[in-house]
Amino acid sequence: MEYRFLGASGMKVPVLSFGTGTFGGKGEFFEAWGATDVAEARKLIDICLDAGVTMFDTADIYSSGASESVLGEALKGRRDKAIISTKATFRFDDEPNNVGSSRFHLKRAVDAALKRLQTDHIDLFQLHGFDARTPAEEVLSTLDELVRAGKILYTGVSNFSGWHLMKSLAVADRYGYPRYVANQTYYSLIGRDYEWELMPLGLDQGVGAVVWSPLGWGRLTGKIRRGQPLPEKSRLHKTSEQGPPVPDEYLFRVLDAIDEIAKETGKTVPQIALNWLLQRPTVATVLIGARDEAQLRQNLGAVGWNLTAEQVAKLDAASVVRPVYPYWHQEGFPERNPSPV
Repeated sequence: MEYRFLGASGMKVPVLSFGTGTFGGKGEFFEAWGATDVAEARKLIDICLDAGVTMFDTADIYSSGASESVLGEALKGRRDKAIISTKATFRFDDEPNNVGSSRFHLKRAVDAALKRLQTDHIDLFQLHGFDARTPAEEVLSTLDELVRAGKILYTGVSNFSGWHLMKSLAVADRYGYPRYVANQTYYSLIGRDYEWELMPLGLDQGVGAVVWSPLGWGRLTGKIRRGQPLPEKSRLHKTSEQGPPVPDEYLFRVLDAIDEIAKETGKTVPQIALNWLLQRPTVATVLIGARDEAQLRQNLGAVGWNLTAEQVAKLDAASVVRPVYPYWHQEGFPERNPSPV
C-alpha cells in the first residue's frame, strides 16, 4: 500500500481508506447503503489492515451514531493500528444546539464521538459542512482548544466552497490556529467539479483531498450499462435524489471509455475509476466502501498498478465537461492560468 502525506501535515495516510457509511444501517437512507454489524465489521477491518488500509472514516450522523459505535467496537484491541477520521456539523437530533459548528456543538459532538468510538482521541476531525451562522473565529478557536486538549490531532473540512475554505485558512493564519490539512470532497470520473477551484486551492494551500463517493454515487460499479435497468440491490433506487445528478448520455460515454480500458488491462470498472483518481493532483486518499468482503477485495485491486498516460488521456477526454463561469473564461488564458491537471 502506498502512503501519502495528508496535505501539508506530517501525517501519512494510505491512498485507499475505508468509509464506514455501511456500518450500523439505522434509518432508511443508511440502510440502503448497508447494515454491517460488529462481527462483519471486524472481518472487513481485518482485510483492510492486512492490505495496509489503516484509515477508517465515519461521521456522527451515519446511522445516528451507530457507525461510530460499530467502528469503535470492531477496533477494540487494535486502536493503535488505525487512523480514525470522523465528522460533525449536520443536525444530530432535535436539540436546538446539536447542529452547526458552534463552540457549544463541536465540543459536545467531539466528546460524544470519543465515547462512541471508545478512544481518547480522533486522528482527523472534519467539519461535515459549512456553517454560515458561526463566525470562522469561533469555529477555529474551538478546534484549537480541542487540539490542545489532545482530543483531536488534525482538522479538515468537507463540502466547503473555495471561498469558505480560503477564508477559514486566512483566519487560522491570522490567529495561529491549526490549519485545515484535509478536504473531504466529492470527486469522480463523472463528477469533476472539484478540479475547477478546490484542487488549485489545495495545491496552493497544502490541503489534501480525501475523496468521497469515488464511484459517482454507485454509478461506476460496473453494474450499470446503456439500455439496462438498475440492478435490484443498487442503492440508487432509494438514494439517487440525494446524490449528484449525472446525465445518462454523459455517464454512458464515460463507461464506454472505461470498458475499452478494461479490455486492455483486465481490470474492473471500479478499479479503473479508482486508479484514475489516485493519479490526480492533491489526492491524498480515496475512501472505498463495501457491503461485503468480495466488494472490498475488488476495490483493493485499484492499487499496485497504474493506468498509462494514453489511458488517462482517454478517460479525461470522455469525462471532461465545460466548467461554469469564471472558470471557462480563465481556461482561455492558459499562459497565466495553467490547469492543475
